[in-house]
Amino acid sequence: MWKKEDGKPQAVPEISTAPAGAISTPSPTPAPIRETPKEVSVSSKAAACISQGIRIKGEVTGSEDLFVDGQVDGKLNLTNGSLTIGPNGRVKADVSAREVIVRGTVEGKVSGRDKVQLWSTGQVIGEVQTDRLAIEDGAMLRGKVEAGKHPGKTGEAQAAAAGATSSAGKSSGPVSMSSGTAAD
Repeated sequence: MWKKEDGKPQAVPEISTAPAGAISTPSPTPAPIRETPKEVSVSSKAAACISQGIRIKGEVTGSEDLFVDGQVDGKLNLTNGSLTIGPNGRVKADVSAREVIVRGTVEGKVSGRDKVQLWSTGQVIGEVQTDRLAIEDGAMLRGKVEAGKHPGKTGEAQAAAAGATSSAGKSSGPVSMSSGTAAD
């Protein structure tokens, strides 16, 4: 019996010994505490926020998600992130991100690599370039729109060669637009 009871207390100290060893060493203790918040923020992918009342003039770049509910004048470039312009957001900038969601006002060129969404409260004045575009009732868009997948350089070369050897009636609309030829 004593051996079984000794086994139970030994199991408990073994579990507590590992954390106690980490706590007793002063240098590893700050490192895990500092690493834990970084891992939490990366795994949760919480968006950075420019809140209402904040005004930024200049260039904002990054690779994470960003929520803008304040004012930004200049340039916004998020290589891998999603950009959301909140209902109070006012952006006078060229905007480039993987995904752009507009609930406020944007003046400038909006480039969404995957998609651009205009909510009912959203307003865009300028150029929009994206693969997919979604516009809700009530949204305002004033400017130039280029939506849809663009053929690669090899696709354009093949389309141009096909357009030269075939009649204009066989060439499709987007190919003739991208190659610069006009159908009569």
